[in-house]
Amino acid sequence: MKKSVFLGTLAAAALAGGFASATTLEDVQAAGTLNCGVSTGVNGFSAPDANGVWQGFDVAVCRAVAAAVLGDPMAVNFVPTTGQTRFTALASGEIDLLARNTTWTFSRDVDLGFTFVGVNYYDGQGFMVPRELGVSSATELDGATVCIQTGTTTELNLADYFRVNNMSYEPVPIETNAEAQQQYLAGACDVYTTDASGLAATRASFETPGDHVILPEIISKEPLGPLVRQGDDQWADINRWVLNALIAAEELGVTSANLEQMAAGTDNPEINRLLGTEGDLGAMLGLSADFARNAIAAGGNYGEIFAATIGEATPIGLARGLNAQWTQGGLIYAPPFR
Repeated sequence: MKKSVFLGTLAAAALAGGFASATTLEDVQAAGTLNCGVSTGVNGFSAPDANGVWQGFDVAVCRAVAAAVLGDPMAVNFVPTTGQTRFTALASGEIDLLARNTTWTFSRDVDLGFTFVGVNYYDGQGFMVPRELGVSSATELDGATVCIQTGTTTELNLADYFRVNNMSYEPVPIETNAEAQQQYLAGACDVYTTDASGLAATRASFETPGDHVILPEIISKEPLGPLVRQGDDQWADINRWVLNALIAAEELGVTSANLEQMAAGTDNPEINRLLGTEGDLGAMLGLSADFARNAIAAGGNYGEIFAATIGEATPIGLARGLNAQWTQGGLIYAPPFR
């Protein structure tokens, strides 16, 4: 018994002495690149532009993390993933972070062994149909053919909704948003169902968006957010507090336009702590004092990112709604930087 205890002590000492494997932060810094999992293409959230440069609301999270950790928002290798492949890519280490309109659920958090670092978009599942069908409510969809991405919460919610409402449907399984769009426009299905934000993004890409209706029913809660592998608390904390920095910056009035001025010092201690001019919060994460300043500089604060990628002035046209700051009646809220 004494021998096994002694050997256990030696093993623990060896790990403490530097034999432990590198952390995710060390891996990312050694590579000089953040491997970020995104969608295969959802306009406004994550999609390559005409020059092949990834843009969007979720992409902005990847760039903010790269800016905080590497000092360069462009030091990101974007890895397109489907509903089926995204979790394998994260679990295997192919990607360091998954920022891909992914719903935080019990089983994904606990059983699959991931850590969701926050919510960057509060969503819910909806339905889109051609206007010519004359359907005004999801309760009128009995017997419909429905395009649905496999390996998603959407698939499970759909089954629950139709069962509760004593309706039947015929699923048309698809892998990607692009495939769903193609099948839906070709008439292979009567209905396309996914997160309401995804429906708005897809409809905005149609030649005649007005020919399609997003029905009023929202049938689920879909808190979407970035996630990392369990087991590396430092890396989870880094990603969590980068997202919080973007949210806090909006609440505190720190914008891309006044960032440099604010970083010179203000009368607000929390702004000073956020931007690294007071205290030493960055060191607690193993990052520089200006990690949050770099993250905000990458694309602006949360509100600026929302407005530029999916807001009401964009083709996606989403109102803030639940994604307004808590001070404006929404759910977006960052814990204190102190």
